[in-house]
Amino acid sequence: MKNIFLVLFFVMGSVAYGQQLLPDQMGQSRPQPRQQTKRLSPQEEMALRKLTMAEMALKTLYIDTLDAGKLTDAAIKGMLSELDPHTSYTNAEETKKLNEPLNSNFEGIGVQFNILRDTLVVIQTIPKGPSEKVGILPGDRIVSVNDTAIAGVKMPRDKIMKRLRGPKATVVNLGVVRRNVPEILKFKVVRDKIPLHSVDASYMIRPGIGLIRISSFAVNTKLELVEALAKLKKQGMKSLILDLQENGGGYLEASVGVASQFLEKDALLVYTDGRAVPNQQYKSEGNGQFLKGNIVVLVDEYTASAAEIVSGAIQDHDRGYIVGRRTFGKGLVQRPIPLPDGSLIRVTVSHYYTPSGRCIQKPYEKGKSKEYQQDVLNRYKIGELMHQDSIHFADSLKYKTLKKGRVVYGGGGIMPDYFIPLDTLKYSKYYRNLSLKNCILESYMSYQDIHRKALKEKYTDFEQFKKEFDTPMEIVDSIFSAGKRLNVMPKDEDEKKRAIGEVKMIVKALTARDIWDMSEYFAIMNEENAAVMKALELLATDKKKK
Repeated sequence: MKNIFLVLFFVMGSVAYGQQLLPDQMGQSRPQPRQQTKRLSPQEEMALRKLTMAEMALKTLYIDTLDAGKLTDAAIKGMLSELDPHTSYTNAEETKKLNEPLNSNFEGIGVQFNILRDTLVVIQTIPKGPSEKVGILPGDRIVSVNDTAIAGVKMPRDKIMKRLRGPKATVVNLGVVRRNVPEILKFKVVRDKIPLHSVDASYMIRPGIGLIRISSFAVNTKLELVEALAKLKKQGMKSLILDLQENGGGYLEASVGVASQFLEKDALLVYTDGRAVPNQQYKSEGNGQFLKGNIVVLVDEYTASAAEIVSGAIQDHDRGYIVGRRTFGKGLVQRPIPLPDGSLIRVTVSHYYTPSGRCIQKPYEKGKSKEYQQDVLNRYKIGELMHQDSIHFADSLKYKTLKKGRVVYGGGGIMPDYFIPLDTLKYSKYYRNLSLKNCILESYMSYQDIHRKALKEKYTDFEQFKKEFDTPMEIVDSIFSAGKRLNVMPKDEDEKKRAIGEVKMIVKALTARDIWDMSEYFAIMNEENAAVMKALELLATDKKKK
């Protein structure tokens, strides 16, 4: 339990001894040379003594045997709970799970899968990945891993993933059931690094207009974006819709790399300011891939952190329009402090500011993280997500953009130039309940399992698919029947008719995803996205002005 003492000493000592922890390109921390020594204050010395005495008292006197690891975790979490909502602690396992998406890869067998009636069904294999190399196909059912059954045993999804993942170059033996093959097939798969992509979609949504959707800001996001921009420019892209809806952020360095693609060299993108760390400015790197064309950025109430940095930089420099709803409002910078057992403390060290000087961090009270996390729900309750007039900013939060002098606001997220209300009636209640009960996905997967090969042979061109494919009523009826078995019923015939169109669209999008990829999925779904349609309207208007 002396770890409790060491943790507090490390956190306090790094400041006391002038050791500054600066992030490198991987978002980790590295110690810098010591500066002038600073003695601990009497209050800090007393805090260390109290913690040591408490640890000794428990170790020597407590009635039961104590788990030092659990007690240390609880002590750290207790300290951090009194601070801001983003200073946090994760144990070794949690840290690994959180870092995987941002590190842009993990080690495993390389399949996208879903669970259908307690069985793992392969949706897609990663191109050139370990599973594709040995001949595993979409539609295959993985029923055993290293002779342990994973089908029909109600094994939790996370435990299945844990069995499939493992260190690179290790071997896993899979038992696979394939349609029209009577025996269980055996595959020996050598695990490898599997890439995770943060650019979800990139395609030409209209002649001359491209759309790129970024889901997070990870190690490889800049590289993925550069590749997507180059591809779309070859297809004639002159204007861009950058979709950052539901993007929760990621590495600050990744946001700088993304924003640099749209702004001239040395343009200020963001700066940070903290008590114990030096102020730092981040400027555009130059050689951006899209410095001239029109841009519309899509945001919503879940757009946060690094995604807000990009949105704020584009808005402050009058580089493009922001469309959607006010963003989350996370303007605090965390410094990761790795601990010896693989756990991690993320310490808030500074605020970040947009080029015009706005701090977009929303208000919070220390120690009240629960209330902070309920902010989006509160915004919904007061009607802000549906009505722009419900949003009010104090004059003290007023700023101006750097080129056109337009009024923008700080102190609580990025306020869009064009507001798109949350459409709570977009989908019928019947459709939402079918989705919640998993009727749509399970029925679709059963249908796709039978028809996958024929669909891939018939539709080799996406544009042909988009024009010609109409979801068969056979699968719609199957979904409705699955709902009926679970007592999910429409309130009347009108709601049922409405749900038919909704079901047909999602099935068409899922089919496009399974034949091609996520770009084609969004190419179907975005035709019903109000923010995307507004972006197209704005870009068409700008084109006419020219």
